[in-house]
Amino acid sequence: MELELLRDYFPDGTNGVIQKDGVVICAAIELPWKDNAHNVSCVPEGRYPLVKRYSSKFGWHFQVKEVPNRDLILIHPANDALKELEGCIAPVTTITGHGKGDASRLMLEKLKGIAYPVLENGEQLFITIKKRV
Repeated sequence: MELELLRDYFPDGTNGVIQKDGVVICAAIELPWKDNAHNVSCVPEGRYPLVKRYSSKFGWHFQVKEVPNRDLILIHPANDALKELEGCIAPVTTITGHGKGDASRLMLEKLKGIAYPVLENGEQLFITIKKRV
């Protein structure tokens, strides 16, 4: 399955939408682009595999694999990129500002409901990240 994250870049945060086959699943927030610097930049544009991951902090969520010069990039709940993210992606219900949104946990559950069955069926899951045009 292929997901797409279409972004708009701002100096204080990155906003976007995650979609499948042109249909929006949810909005997303990230840190601003800072040349892929560890813990302070959003993920570089590109196509990446996603896998299921569990942690005591976030429960079940996603890990973005094969990000150049980075590791442990996650898709997990957060409503304020500058305060709660270290280079990860957070699905949100509504964008409320640059790198800010609301009801992130709800949207992570929605995203998992769509994508986890694909992974559990043995299929691959990818996300392509690019600038919105």
